[in-house]
Amino acid sequence: MLITHDTRCALDTVVDLVNTAPEDDGAADGLASVAALEDFVRRNDISDVGVLTERDLRGVRTVRDRFAEVFAAPDPRGAAALINELIAAAGTTPRLTDHDGYDWHVHYFAPGASVADHLAADCGMALAFFVVAGEQERLRRCEAPDCRHAFVDLSRNRSRRYCDSRTCGNRLHVAAYRARRKEAAG
Repeated sequence: MLITHDTRCALDTVVDLVNTAPEDDGAADGLASVAALEDFVRRNDISDVGVLTERDLRGVRTVRDRFAEVFAAPDPRGAAALINELIAAAGTTPRLTDHDGYDWHVHYFAPGASVADHLAADCGMALAFFVVAGEQERLRRCEAPDCRHAFVDLSRNRSRRYCDSRTCGNRLHVAAYRARRKEAAG
């Protein structure tokens, strides 16, 4: 599957957004304040964003919850329905742009859109491309028991199981190795 630069950026952004949600009642929200939203916008190089407010924060949290539902959708039809709702509510307005040193690419949000609509449109379209390509199963959650982070499996054979093989994957492999050694030692 060919993934353009702007689609890859949108995928990285939606994964980062979904992963800001607290994983349980005791965990901190990665978007706990307008300052945290500003950091998110800066970290993901989101353009055309004005001064952010509490209203923006509420809107982005709502969009984040909907994107989490897309990652949990059991089938392409369910994912498509959620994505369609997101991009329709955002007032999608495709337009070509070449800002900030990037080559020509498509923005799907309307000029002057809120940051929530910006994310819903651009990230929603990136996820839509996966559903259209029959690749919805690549939108996954980490299989580590103590981690439920979202990720997009871009491996050739769709075999990725962990959000980060160096942390979650390695930790589980080491634990399994130690358990086997302990069992062998008797």
